[in-house]
Amino acid sequence: MTADGVPTTLTQGTRTKGGIGESTLRPDGILKVTGEFAYSSDMWHEDMLWGQILRSTVAHAEIVSIDTSAALALPGVHAVLTHDDLPTDVRSYGLEIRDTPVLAHGKVRHHGEPVAVVAADHPETARRAAALIAVEYAELPLVTDESSATAPGAVLVHEDRDDHHAGHVPHPNIVHRQPIVRGDADAAARRADVIVRGEYHFGMQDQAFLGPESGLAVPADDGGVDLYVATQWLHSDLRQIAPVLGLPEDKVRMTLSGVGGAFGGREDLSMQIHACLLALRTGKPVKIVYNRFESFFGHVHRHPARLTYEHGATKDGRLTHMRCRIVLDGGAYASASPAVVGNAASLSAGPYVVDDVDIEALALYTNNPPCGAMRGFGAVQACFAYEAQMDKLADRLGMDPVEFRRLNAMEEGTLLPTGQRVDSPAPVAELLRRVKARPMPPERQWESSEGADVRQLPGGLSNTSHGEGVVRGVGYAVGIKNVGFSEGFDDYSTARVRLESVGGEAVATVHTAMAEVGQGGVTVHAQIARTELGVAQVTLHPADTRVGSAGSTSASRQTYVTGGAVRHACALVREKVLERGRRKFGAGHPAWATAELVLEDGKVATEGGEVLAALTDVLGDEAVEVEEEWRHRPTEPFDLRTGQGNGHVQYSFAAHRAVVEVDTELGLVKVIELACAQDVGKALNPLSVVGQIQGGTAQGLGIAVMEEIVVDPATAKVRNPSFTDYLIPTILDTPTIPVDVLELADEHAPYGLRGIGEAPTLSSTPAVLAAIRDATGLVLDRTPVRPEHLTGTA
Repeated sequence: MTADGVPTTLTQGTRTKGGIGESTLRPDGILKVTGEFAYSSDMWHEDMLWGQILRSTVAHAEIVSIDTSAALALPGVHAVLTHDDLPTDVRSYGLEIRDTPVLAHGKVRHHGEPVAVVAADHPETARRAAALIAVEYAELPLVTDESSATAPGAVLVHEDRDDHHAGHVPHPNIVHRQPIVRGDADAAARRADVIVRGEYHFGMQDQAFLGPESGLAVPADDGGVDLYVATQWLHSDLRQIAPVLGLPEDKVRMTLSGVGGAFGGREDLSMQIHACLLALRTGKPVKIVYNRFESFFGHVHRHPARLTYEHGATKDGRLTHMRCRIVLDGGAYASASPAVVGNAASLSAGPYVVDDVDIEALALYTNNPPCGAMRGFGAVQACFAYEAQMDKLADRLGMDPVEFRRLNAMEEGTLLPTGQRVDSPAPVAELLRRVKARPMPPERQWESSEGADVRQLPGGLSNTSHGEGVVRGVGYAVGIKNVGFSEGFDDYSTARVRLESVGGEAVATVHTAMAEVGQGGVTVHAQIARTELGVAQVTLHPADTRVGSAGSTSASRQTYVTGGAVRHACALVREKVLERGRRKFGAGHPAWATAELVLEDGKVATEGGEVLAALTDVLGDEAVEVEEEWRHRPTEPFDLRTGQGNGHVQYSFAAHRAVVEVDTELGLVKVIELACAQDVGKALNPLSVVGQIQGGTAQGLGIAVMEEIVVDPATAKVRNPSFTDYLIPTILDTPTIPVDVLELADEHAPYGLRGIGEAPTLSSTPAVLAAIRDATGLVLDRTPVRPEHLTGTA
């Protein structure tokens, strides 16, 4: 309505821009590509000290003595701390089980475990001081695999287990065990016309984020500390840090700093407590930045696994039963292993209809590097194995591998092995159809009028192959991944939304503790606020612990859960705004009371588009602010005997077709294309959605053909803690990744969306392996595939 009371109408062209469904650009995008973005490692304080960690050089040993005198005598050193210097009796931490020492006490349990910390006025002085600390070790027998972990009289990695998981595990070196039993697998096996078995080995993968662990702790006048850090879950860090420091949580104030990637590797603490301890001891700000070598020891990795599978099928291609046993190496400390076990077990049958199952998954304590969360979280290892099994069955039955999968594909209404019914779209068959129907990339694409382009050949710029003996292969895979925290976890998020008039314009401010690690919350939260509040200007408050928890940026949950919280808070703000408008202007226009009202383009309007007032006039000088928690549907724990239970919130599905070229003489692989089809429910930001799918696909490619942390079985020491020896795909290794996005809404989720970030990491790996098998005829039952596996020299 105009100032003189004449009604106006919104047109389609005046609707609020930049809302959900649009490809809005990242506000930090230009800064990142130009190198101007401030990451956590870029932080600076004028009088700060530098922290350095001394790590164990052996994997399992008693600590006989620690002598810090030489380090303390070095000029420029301000503090050297060991376990004995910790300020409280709380001297360990952990995501689920508090079994990880802040600094090693009595013994070390893995190579690279923190033993002491140093603060000095220069990073090189800190490194020199750490090297001067003399530690005497008495080495102990190693636990490195299931045999050594569970044999009679086995050495215990943790002598005194004190956690709620210990009661149902058959051995103290088993962190957690989850069986799933449904139907009668023995009876079903007798009905099978074909039975295939396989043992599969999945390598230890590193998250390999490019921004190393880093942070800055600043002591405060009130005796507390302000910590600026790159993390995935501010409030989880806070819950673990404060008791060790002996401080109430309100005196440990945490602010998210620029995060250079995460992929699960920042769920656990790294340098947070060490920096705070040194800052409080010295009274000065302390900065810690890991180098690349340290980073390989400073965070958990993806669990390596041994997976034993059996599947049966009738001659017409119907699955009869499935048995499997999944053994995950959790390393020295529990981290997220219990939840990874739950995922691996509950998703081990894949996106298929199979009524009779006998499943066991477990994680071990060993003296290998600790393992925990990584993109895909237990489902990746299982997908590698069950998809290899699907190819074996199709081959035995003489069926097309895609059609065999489609015949057995689950759909909405399918009952999972856990007894949970899939109650949202599950377009598994359609995803497979789409990737199969895509046009194939042209043959021999490396050839040109000027000869071979070695960049397109197996081996690339190493120039070792010129196309002789190169064979093409094609492979398919599909996977199922849960979304959100499961098994009864109270998975919620908090959002604070403020709407006010600033300079004659309505401006919304969104404040959450969400860790932006590249997933795109910085665009999505603004898009939601624009959509719900009808304002063009949205400010995102820096993420910190001054607002309630947003949970972890993991489990593909942030858009669903924190996005849901932002939407919920916006809806409450909208109602308050409309109520204020009714009080101010309702007497002058009946539509205020009788019509459905919306906020659009900075105005209050009817659904028909009639403008009733400007938002700035409704707001006046008084802001509207709401802080609210939001939860998705509850889940429940899996039964520890049968594995039955509605353990998951939502499922996501992705399928891949891999096309590879293999030089069979040299054992070199070039992935030509990795096409993906994925159901995302609703693409809130289509550009970001495609980027997430392509990123997850590339990470799956890495574990297929190159990525593995190599641990010496004789010493349990990491042999390749550097980007020289731990290889990740570069732009020259990354193939074309065409993406086919489906939007089949989940009625239970905000906007119908489905978590997307992890599902493509599952199926890309087995699709590449299937394509290499197709090219070579080899079995290939482990990841990653190396040249020696293809040439018979392994």
